[in-house]
Amino acid sequence: MIFPDKLQILRKNNALTQEELAEKLGVSRQAVAKWEAGQAYPDITNLIQISDLMNVSVDYLVKDRDCAVNISSTQPTDLEELIAFRLEANKNTYAAKINEVESTRYTSHDFVYESGDYRYHDTYVGGEKFAGEEAIWKKDIAVYAMNYMGRVLDDRFSGDFLKEALLHADKNMPYRGPEMYKSGEFTYRCRVTGDFAWFQGFEEIYLDDKKVYECVFHGGLMK
Repeated sequence: MIFPDKLQILRKNNALTQEELAEKLGVSRQAVAKWEAGQAYPDITNLIQISDLMNVSVDYLVKDRDCAVNISSTQPTDLEELIAFRLEANKNTYAAKINEVESTRYTSHDFVYESGDYRYHDTYVGGEKFAGEEAIWKKDIAVYAMNYMGRVLDDRFSGDFLKEALLHADKNMPYRGPEMYKSGEFTYRCRVTGDFAWFQGFEEIYLDDKKVYECVFHGGLMK
């Protein structure tokens, strides 16, 4: 995702109009409008101001693939904590084959993980064709959700390989799995548009050059 899109998403997530953001940065509304339209680019001073105001790193603003918020702070931000918990929950539920609980819906598969103020719940239905949702609550308030739907395309698909790939998600790709993971003849690939606040993605698995699995997903922060 390019800078104009990131700036617009960050501004809206912080409930700011273009005028309000311009006032906080000491620039004109027209300057902000041009940044969001891709007609101009802020100088380094403005980038630092935006970074501080939105609590994201300058690297995030200028690079395509980085979900981490400003890591210069000694205390983790709420978003950093949420991403870290999502990755922790990922390693303690479906992908790790643990913490499965009683079905909450007819024939559904459900996984629950809790740590501190956070609670994670993943529920899905189906098998070779499936659909589900992950959600995270903080102090009983929903803060994040993601829906997904996928299908197996070939009998040679390996569910164990998918789980192995999902375990390698990191803070730069905390949605499903990593951008790419390979083991033996299997290759996992994941592409995402957006950031943790609002994203759409697609993952697929290949056996050599044959696609054997695909899944679409989308999600973001709750408000």
